[in-house]
Amino acid sequence: MPQPPKDWIELLPTDHCIAEFSIWSANLMNLSADLERISPHADILHLDVADGHFAPALLIFPDMVGALREQTGLPLHIHLMVADSVLLSQIEQFAEAGADLISFHVENKAVAEDAFALLEKLDVPAGLVARVETPVTAFAPFMENIRFLTLLGTAIGVKGQGLDAAAPARLGEAQSLIANRESGKRCVLAADGGIREHTVPNLIAAGAETVVLGSLAFGAEDLEARISWLAGLQGPE
Repeated sequence: MPQPPKDWIELLPTDHCIAEFSIWSANLMNLSADLERISPHADILHLDVADGHFAPALLIFPDMVGALREQTGLPLHIHLMVADSVLLSQIEQFAEAGADLISFHVENKAVAEDAFALLEKLDVPAGLVARVETPVTAFAPFMENIRFLTLLGTAIGVKGQGLDAAAPARLGEAQSLIANRESGKRCVLAADGGIREHTVPNLIAAGAETVVLGSLAFGAEDLEARISWLAGLQGPE
């Protein structure tokens, strides 16, 4: 199976919303069929990993990522929701499994520098994520290290919640941080959580370049129409 090119982040769409599909919302008993269904429409596959401590869920393991790597040429974005004590070992395992991007939490700040150094050594792009209650300013010390900045719009690791009212304003703050980076490499702004038909237009208007699609995509009766709708939404003026 062909792998994504090294510069895949730079090649992501800039004229419409990037389609990032969360495997957590796929039919895990029939994942091959769901993967085949979404692949023509997806730019990125998003895989949540949770240890039951940092986040209440228990999610996805390296062997599953390795199996997906054998089945798809789409970029695999690993979102680590794990405790400081296991972060570095998780980075190593998911990099070995075939991750194309590994994002960890800005709340892992005690081990962040070691995590960035390890990702650089492994030649895997780094991203950062913030819980809904964490100030956006927490990203500031790390902006030159990251290629994705993801803001959660709901409590971590729990499905089906409504979007926090502050989410659009937080995206605006993050957009300013990205604009002030010195690095010439692209940094993508993403929104994750509370992604619904009535919230997505506001998130994209506030600056989100991608929204992590769960049931909004996997539950769509006409997936092609859903992605066409997404692509037609307008970003900031």
